[in-house]
Amino acid sequence: MYWLFNSSIGRKFIMSISGIFLLLFLLFHMSMNLTLLLPDDGKVYDMICEFLGANWYAVAGTLVLAAGVVVHIVYATMLTLQNRKARGSDKYLSSNRTETEWSAKNMYVLGLIIVLGLVIHLWNFWYKMQFAELIGCPDAVTGGSGLVKELFSSPCYAIVYLIWLGAIWFHLTHGVWSAFQTLGLSGKIWYPRLKMISNIVSTLIVVGFAAIPVYFMAVHLLCGNN
Repeated sequence: MYWLFNSSIGRKFIMSISGIFLLLFLLFHMSMNLTLLLPDDGKVYDMICEFLGANWYAVAGTLVLAAGVVVHIVYATMLTLQNRKARGSDKYLSSNRTETEWSAKNMYVLGLIIVLGLVIHLWNFWYKMQFAELIGCPDAVTGGSGLVKELFSSPCYAIVYLIWLGAIWFHLTHGVWSAFQTLGLSGKIWYPRLKMISNIVSTLIVVGFAAIPVYFMAVHLLCGNN
């Protein structure tokens, strides 16, 4: 087990596993958000929010997800520092390609932007919903769809959210194929396939998330407060 935590290969393996776990969560979260576009005034979304409220299984899932995020960040930091120390000014060069794409060169910076956006996202949603319910706050939000509509009716917040999604897209387009490459899918044949799959999956996720703020911002601008 020593290699898993102390070798470069082991750290990349943990990064890949935690990254895939977070990717699956994004797919679930995106699917949940898309129910807001159903013509039911957010009833399905609110039902899911109620199911994922202050229940033991929802809390356990939240803790596991938080652990996955922490592990991913910690190992990303360790690998970034290790690469900088080992390669110096040539830390972005690859044995397979003489230069790497922009997202690969800026994965850690993109990650920091994503974490900052995540803090804002948690403050506006999780803190006012599940956490408030856990501590018995009388102001806990029970109808999540109304909160989403209110926040994304603000063009400022919606645009910041879309910029955040842009950082996530760049992070995912490199991270998805890199994770599967670390897990053994590599070589001249698999590299273009993984890149294509990575781009498709990343785009579907980001477009799915972006559809919500774009929709509510457009409704607000076209219909006003009515």
